[in-house]
Amino acid sequence: MADLPIPYLTGAQIRRQYVEFFAARGHTVVPSVSLVPAGDQTLLFTNSGMVQFKDVLTGRERRSYVRATDYQRCLRVAGKHNDFEEVGRTPRHHTLFEMLGNWSFGDYFKHDAIHWAWELLTEVFGIPGDRLAATVYTDDDEAYKIWHEEIGLPPERIARWGNVEEGDEANFWRMAETGPCGRCSEIHFDHGAQFSEGPHCIPDHSEHCPRWLEVWNLVFMEFEQRADGTRVPLPMQSVDTGMGLERLTSVIQQVPTNYDTDLFTPIHTAMMDLLGHDPEGFEAERFSYQVIADHSRAVTFLAADGVVPSNEGRGYVLRRILRRAVRHGRLLGRREPFMDMTCGVVIDVMKDAYPYLAVQYDRILRVIRQEEALFARTLETGTSHLEAALAPLTKAERVVGRLPASLPADAPVLPGEIAFRLHDTYGFPVDLTVDMAAEYGVRVEREGFAAAMGEQKERSRKGTRADLARHAELGDLYQVILRRAGETKFLGYDGTEAEGRVVAILRDGIEYEELTGKGEAEVVLDATPFYSEGGGQIGDRGELLEAGGGSALFAVEDTQKPIAGLFVHRGQLHGRLRVGETVTARVDAERRARIMRNHTATHLLHRALRNVVGPEAHQAGSLVAPDYLRFDYPLDRALSAEERRAIEDEVRRIVRENRPVTTKVQPMADAIAAGADAFFDEKYGERVRTVAVEGYSLELCGGTHCSASGQIGSFVITADRSIGTGIRRVEAVTGDGADALLRERLALLERISDSVGATSVEAAPERVAALQEELRETRRRLRAGGSGGPKASDLAAGAEEVSPGVKLVAHSGAFESPEQWKGLAKEIRAALGSGVIAVALDADAPQIFITVSPDLVERGILAGELVKVAMESMAGRGGGRPEMAQGMGTRRDGIPSAMAAIADTLRAAGK
Repeated sequence: MADLPIPYLTGAQIRRQYVEFFAARGHTVVPSVSLVPAGDQTLLFTNSGMVQFKDVLTGRERRSYVRATDYQRCLRVAGKHNDFEEVGRTPRHHTLFEMLGNWSFGDYFKHDAIHWAWELLTEVFGIPGDRLAATVYTDDDEAYKIWHEEIGLPPERIARWGNVEEGDEANFWRMAETGPCGRCSEIHFDHGAQFSEGPHCIPDHSEHCPRWLEVWNLVFMEFEQRADGTRVPLPMQSVDTGMGLERLTSVIQQVPTNYDTDLFTPIHTAMMDLLGHDPEGFEAERFSYQVIADHSRAVTFLAADGVVPSNEGRGYVLRRILRRAVRHGRLLGRREPFMDMTCGVVIDVMKDAYPYLAVQYDRILRVIRQEEALFARTLETGTSHLEAALAPLTKAERVVGRLPASLPADAPVLPGEIAFRLHDTYGFPVDLTVDMAAEYGVRVEREGFAAAMGEQKERSRKGTRADLARHAELGDLYQVILRRAGETKFLGYDGTEAEGRVVAILRDGIEYEELTGKGEAEVVLDATPFYSEGGGQIGDRGELLEAGGGSALFAVEDTQKPIAGLFVHRGQLHGRLRVGETVTARVDAERRARIMRNHTATHLLHRALRNVVGPEAHQAGSLVAPDYLRFDYPLDRALSAEERRAIEDEVRRIVRENRPVTTKVQPMADAIAAGADAFFDEKYGERVRTVAVEGYSLELCGGTHCSASGQIGSFVITADRSIGTGIRRVEAVTGDGADALLRERLALLERISDSVGATSVEAAPERVAALQEELRETRRRLRAGGSGGPKASDLAAGAEEVSPGVKLVAHSGAFESPEQWKGLAKEIRAALGSGVIAVALDADAPQIFITVSPDLVERGILAGELVKVAMESMAGRGGGRPEMAQGMGTRRDGIPSAMAAIADTLRAAGK
């Protein structure tokens, strides 16, 4: 990039000066929210700065401010904004990026938005005005006049683009398939005429010409996009602007790509030091370096925001991003783990802007190390399956480093569906399949792989589109009801019975004025005591009756809040319901009481976990049901027996002390300052409700609770198990559920005592220990020569001559130890002399040990080859020397087939 009189600023300085500029102009500085959208089922990740303001823009939520500014971490890997395949290949595409934004909620509009954008870029950041251009929507004369007549841009630096009705969405922005949208005006930076690629090189949203770089998008929110394709005016005109920090930094630092800014270069430098590359080596491998740098940022923030690697949803995205980075590390020659190092650099670079990264430093890197180690094992498993698939295709020796392009046209071909199965089942990257197959002289049918992948994507897309369409259509209907009837008033904190007026009745997505008979339906009341599912607490059940507590009209099976402010009672109609009539809403009080006990106990469990294990054991998910509670938290190990007892003892102590449980509604900032715990997957407003157990715990929570801790009664942890990499789940019961569990356990202990002949429950441990010693002694006598398993001499005497001069002893058993298993084979060898011996360990992880006498080795009968034959039936892998080899399988039921395959191989060798 040519030298321009632009003062140098670091990325951190640019970020800070941006929010300071708008804060000085009456904007409230709002913190960045999690990459996991709270309370929004239409988004996989936070993909733009406006996500947290979506309900404000549509008028469903009100804030204490009408102007806001922030810097927001965003992730784009799926859906409308899918940039994943371009990451690393282009100068400016990323998975994770930061969006600088400023908003007006019914306050200023186009004039101020455009003037402030120009002032910040040209006067604060010092970008020459003659290097900037603007685009506007085709019919947006107002924005055009501001740019031309007030800012002074010449017509040749203002481009009109876009026609939504004809499918051209240039200069028309929307967050997703549904939601707020409107015309926009983009600001582009001119790299210079020397980068022009001809007369068609003009600023536009496609950025097809390297001369122009889109820097800032000013969106004028005027409409709401609905699922049926219509757009309706929003209740107020608003402004939503977004400017990528990485792009702006590349302009101000005058570097050719985002990856050359100081937001990325520390990661490159650390990786170069690790690999021993100089700048020339970096440029030769720039693509892989850029992939690793980008993906290190993404996995760091995903892990920090509570996402853990898995095979579905957000966890799969994290796993996919991390594995792509590891794959590129291997392309650079790095076989050992390295992602924890690059992610540590990310934390160092970003921790001032995002302090929570430093707080979670150890946990973030632990999640990443574990996943990288798991992928190493995946590569090992995938390699064995790939080699098994290649074996029938070629006998060629493996040539490490052989390139696919060097293969002859008539080279053997691995079917694309096999490559897809390796990718889909084992997570084995197709690029690695292609490279490894080439080393064996085999080409991969990429067309077949692409077809199989396309079919899978299409199946997923059809299901997803249909689900999203149904969800969006219902969402639109709920919005209509909310605008017409207003928010549902929740009365359930004060009791379990109240009167409410029916404001809507729905069945199969259709609204009715009156519904009669039986069948599923949904009912909306203006006020209700029924708690809607949220914050981990499941929805209430109960019934709607005629006013005054008359006949039952509707059995409520679940209560949900599909959109903010609207409670929907779902269940079975038993009579006639009409919009406008008053009904008595009666919650199942006994069920609610059990839920309340479990919810308050969940808060106590959370605090006890953090006190015993450490502050990192924060909530990562929960479920509060009437029969049990569960609590998810980050930890890479199981609780020790001592920790589990300490947690139970602490919770029970707080229960016995019968501490008051109180609630308070206060500003969010005051609650956090008081030490209240908040959780990444919950959406909070400016004013929040806190639940305090006196002197012990304080959490943000909208759920229903006991009035004193003593009402919980009893508390018993029933399970602690892993549910994913670095995430564990505790389950527990309270009240009468805990009492019942303890009765069952005592009865079970009494039955065990009786069955072992103990005189009492207290004497059972001593009696069990005596029986165990008797069992050990019996086994010792059997091993010493007593009756039991077959003797080596008997097995040798029963050897089968499977071909001339070749005897085979094939035996399997449940051996106590590897020494006993291999020892039997050696004893048979001594008794048999010439021959082949195959002894299998019959266990969940079956193994086989094969020995071949020297004379048969000279005849070309090799133990290692026989093990490979056996592993085809046992679904495993193995190897060894010509005279002795061993293999481990995964199919216990494959042992008989493995033995038969060995015999068949020996017979064939003798022909």
